Amino acid sequence: MRRGQTLAEAQWAVLATLLWHLRVLAGWLPREGGQMIRVLARWFELANVDELICRFTGGEAEPEFVLGSLGTEWQRLRLCGSPAEVRAALATSPWGDPGGASPREIQLGMRLAWAEGVVETVPRARPWALGATALLLARTHLAEGARLAGRARGRCRVLVGDGALDAPSIREMAERLPRAARWVLQEIEDPRELSRGEECWWQRVEDEGRDLLTGAGFTASPVLGSVAVLAADARRVRAALELAARS
Repeated sequence: MRRGQTLAEAQWAVLATLLWHLRVLAGWLPREGGQMIRVLARWFELANVDELICRFTGGEAEPEFVLGSLGTEWQRLRLCGSPAEVRAALATSPWGDPGGASPREIQLGMRLAWAEGVVETVPRARPWALGATALLLARTHLAEGARLAGRARGRCRVLVGDGALDAPSIREMAERLPRAARWVLQEIEDPRELSRGEECWWQRVEDEGRDLLTGAGFTASPVLGSVAVLAADARRVRAALELAARS
């Protein structure tokens, strides 16, 4: 961050710094640890694709994040010239086919694929990934009124089961979700309150991340704790920047 930056530039710089820290951390780890960081850091590749799609639709996109060795498929994706090309590149990558070429289908597909990757690769972060999936499902189905279909529906079914996909309310969705996912919706009654669920999600990630940092031994726990706390810290700094800009 530097004097004279706009709010957007400063907030982007905070995330770029987080990514740099993850790249350094991954460089110190053995192969299996580096792979764990790579899966967790896929959010940055996802964010790059969001900005790529923004350019396709004529929007003003932010700079891309420099992924280095943490990249999964970005070197191919960045060369795509349309959503259809993005879908084709994803389909032959670890991300998998998002199930459609519309911007929304690509974004949903990548987010659900990321959750799948975290569940498979980082078992300790499984409740975080499933909680995030529950929030995404609730926002898409109940707040936006869009029914999941095709590949996205299939991925969501694998993650949180079939019962919650067509639930008519937040309460019924929470009741139908597996225990590892429902925690994020349990104190919410209305889709307009989903921001509270997001706050709950971040609070759990940060609290459990700090607990993981206190462990001893040559395990992945302190590494996962570091990622969680660094991410929560970056989010808080970005929020503080926005408050300062508004005042």
